[in-house]
Amino acid sequence: MTLEELTACRDRLRRARFKGIMTVMIDGETVTYKSDMQMASALAAIEAEISKLTRGPRPRTIYPQTTKGLT
Repeated sequence: MTLEELTACRDRLRRARFKGIMTVMIDGETVTYKSDMQMASALAAIEAEISKLTRGPRPRTIYPQTTKGLT
């Protein structure tokens, strides 16, 4: 899924959760959650995917090399 699709899914799921609605329709597919815990888990998974897509490449690790000046 693209970042825009994930963001839209997250927003729809959040709105439904805050309203207490357990059934959500996303991209023509209806999903019914049994508990708030399941909704929270789905939101966490979507947030993790969004985080992966937005964080960019890993920072490089640089190891300094030093000497005492003696050869």
